[in-house]
Amino acid sequence: MSMGRLQVNVFDKTIGRPLANANIRIFENSDPQNSIFELITNSSGQSDTIELDAPPVEYSLTPGSPQPYSEYTAEITKENYEQISIEKIQILPDSLATQNIFLNPIISTSELPPEFIIPPHTLYGEYPPKIVEETVKELPNTSGFVVLDKVVVPEYIVVHDGDPNDDSAPNYWVPYKDYIKNVASCEIYATWPEESIKANVLTINSFTLNRVYTEWYRSRGKNFTITSSTAYDQKFVYQRNIFQEISNIVDDLFATFITKPDIKQPLFTQYCDGQNVTCPNWLSQWGSKELAENGLGYIEILQNYYGNDIYLESTDQVTGIPVSFPGEVLQVGSSGNSVRTIQSQLNDISDSYPLIGKLAVDGIYGQSTADSVKRFQNIFAMPETGQVDYATWYEISKVYTAVKRL
Repeated sequence: MSMGRLQVNVFDKTIGRPLANANIRIFENSDPQNSIFELITNSSGQSDTIELDAPPVEYSLTPGSPQPYSEYTAEITKENYEQISIEKIQILPDSLATQNIFLNPIISTSELPPEFIIPPHTLYGEYPPKIVEETVKELPNTSGFVVLDKVVVPEYIVVHDGDPNDDSAPNYWVPYKDYIKNVASCEIYATWPEESIKANVLTINSFTLNRVYTEWYRSRGKNFTITSSTAYDQKFVYQRNIFQEISNIVDDLFATFITKPDIKQPLFTQYCDGQNVTCPNWLSQWGSKELAENGLGYIEILQNYYGNDIYLESTDQVTGIPVSFPGEVLQVGSSGNSVRTIQSQLNDISDSYPLIGKLAVDGIYGQSTADSVKRFQNIFAMPETGQVDYATWYEISKVYTAVKRL
């Protein structure tokens, strides 16, 4: 057996604040009476990171292998909050799984505590294949809908958790980056080579932004952006764990998409697993892993499937972000308004995450600012560089926007 890692983060669902002193019990699905770990969250709502048994890494690198991840259950309790159980949390070898839990304050004790069961990974379970669509979409009629003049990353995406014609399925409002991380954790394995993960993240992101840009469902009278049906869209699982190796790549690439000359929209990048379902001219997920193992970079992998005329484009239009990334990494020795912005935002964030600490808003990036950035990066499971790069800037902005709403 190999080992994987798990960290649980607990929040108040109504206001989004981290919950300290929540109790977490981890056990194997086959033996709910015996806890493997009992954990308590800190002031940032985080548990300690624990190690858990996982299958050999070769299982997730070879199609048709036995189940490549182990499964565990987490029970979370907190005084004056509902109890929640998350079953079949997926643990991959040599990977960090992050499980975010949102608790509701107790209103009535007559209802049974909610239980969530994470379904099998799409590369292991059986799911319907995607329905073929055109890679370049006809834009919606301008009457009644706004046709964007450029690609915009929305702050939230509304996910319909089922078939688009199933009106009984719930809709979830999900922060955009969290959605991409969730889908990528459902669709590929975090143990794959980094270049193949990047290629798949860009494919997932371009697919999603095409749905956003073309108002695909809303122009058809629906009240959501995308579905969780693999036949129509991409797999999304409410309350599932995400993998940190995937999360870090999404942080860097969430505003980058694939397109072609002479089209304004992101390319509608359909894909399949390449084993149970084959799909000429679409990205093969298993095939992308093999190409990365053979030394191809992520752009070469994408060109292999979508054509040599594709290129990558990034948008600086990110809804809900107060100030766009200044274009250069902020570090010790930096100064100016961008530093002042980060210091001010970190101060507001520290009201909910006190471990970050308070800073003088002087526009000078000294060691105290670097230390606060490191503590922020630790809390939000980012590389602890103490520098504000593209990914850290937008994560600070996202958290700042969230805590200001409190």
